[in-house]
Amino acid sequence: MSSELIKRIFSSIILLPILIYLIIQGSLYFNLLLIFCFVISTYEWNNIAKTKQIKLVGLIFLILSFFSIYKLRNEFYGEYNLVFFVLLICISTDLGGYIFGKTFKGPKLTKISPQKTYSGVLGSFIISYFCSINYFYFFNNFFSKVSLLEISIIIVLISFVSQIGDLIISYFKRISNMKDTGQLIPGHGGILDRIDGMIFAFPLFYFLFATNIFK
Repeated sequence: MSSELIKRIFSSIILLPILIYLIIQGSLYFNLLLIFCFVISTYEWNNIAKTKQIKLVGLIFLILSFFSIYKLRNEFYGEYNLVFFVLLICISTDLGGYIFGKTFKGPKLTKISPQKTYSGVLGSFIISYFCSINYFYFFNNFFSKVSLLEISIIIVLISFVSQIGDLIISYFKRISNMKDTGQLIPGHGGILDRIDGMIFAFPLFYFLFATNIFK
C-alpha cells in the first residue's frame, strides 16, 4: 500500500465524521463549512484557470453550485438526507471508478485523465447505483413519491455528471501542468480535487428537486 493511499485513508477517517456532523447540525455550522469550501475552491480555481474570462465563468459557476447546496440543506424542509444522497452518489462514483479501474484495468478513457478507464466508468455506475438505491429504500418515507424508475434515472444522471465534472477539472489541471489543485487534504490534494464532481452534481439535483420531481 502506497504512502499516498495511506494518507488518503487516514484523512478520510478523520474528515468524514466531521463532515457528517456538520451536515446534520446544519444552520451556522454547515454554512461556515460551505463558506470555507467556497473560498478555498475559488482560490484553487484561480490557480488552474488560465484566462480572466474562464476565471470569471468558474467563479459564477461555483457561486451557483454552493448556493444549490445551501438551498437543499437549509430551505427544502431543512433535510440533510438530500445532501447525503448526492454525496453518497458522488463518493461511491469515485470509489467504484477506483476499484474497477485498478482491478480490471483495460482501455484508457481519455488523455485528459490517463488513470481513468472504461472499466472504471462502468464501476462508477454500478457501485453508485448499488449504494444509492439502498439509501433510497432506507429513507423511502422521504422519497415516497418517487418511483424506482425515476430514482434510478436520477442516480445514473448524477453519477454521469459527477464523472464529467471530474474530467473537466482534470482538463484544467492538465493544461496548467498541475497534479492537484492544492495540498490542503493529505492524500487527496485540494478542496477542488475532492469536490470536483460534486460541484456539478448538486446543481443538477437541486434543479430536479426544485422542479417538484419529489413532490
